[in-house]
Amino acid sequence: VIIMKIARDNMKKGLFITFEGNDGSGKSTISNMLYESLKKAGYPVILTREPGGDRIAEAIRNLILDPNNTDMDARCEALLYAASRRQHLISKVVPAIEAGKIVLCDRFIDSSLAYQGVGRAIGFDAVYQINQFAIDEHMPDRTLFLKLSPEEGLKRIQDRSFKDRLDQESQAFHDRVAEGYQQVLRQFPKRIHIIDASQSIEQVFQDCYEEIMALVKEHENGNS
Repeated sequence: VIIMKIARDNMKKGLFITFEGNDGSGKSTISNMLYESLKKAGYPVILTREPGGDRIAEAIRNLILDPNNTDMDARCEALLYAASRRQHLISKVVPAIEAGKIVLCDRFIDSSLAYQGVGRAIGFDAVYQINQFAIDEHMPDRTLFLKLSPEEGLKRIQDRSFKDRLDQESQAFHDRVAEGYQQVLRQFPKRIHIIDASQSIEQVFQDCYEEIMALVKEHENGNS
């Protein structure tokens, strides 16, 4: 009980931690496991996702990922992601951080840079500028990139009962997304930590947990 109280009291301003990776890399599973572990340890933590996270942003998510919307223009897609991100950020993420909570988020700006900037060939810089307007300099404190080949990722999602519009994209598209993430990693080497997602789920969780706890302790000591 004392340890839990210290954990809560030391969190003044919160932390924003995001998870990135190709489809099938295990982001949702791992972020859920981390959320449960941090909550059990007594940390004030919330788990959310993009696109989505609140009522309006989820409505935009449904529009973007609907398999019937195959004729959606690439720039329209990028703008919808940015709109959803803005709504989610202001309504949920920023208030939680200001309340001293740890925010775990499945995807953020890096996904748009990889999927729309490179995957859709809109341009890395163009998508970055769109999102700068949307996020107003609110970048994650740390991003865990679950690294997995696009081929293996697509194998993992074959058994999903529902495949959204992006799940159904070609192998060539997912290969471009992987290339986009490599560009993201080069652009933000200090913020993004690479996790080998080809390992067992237990080892992936452990690697992510150690990264997060190191950041939390640094934050608690006032060095972040």
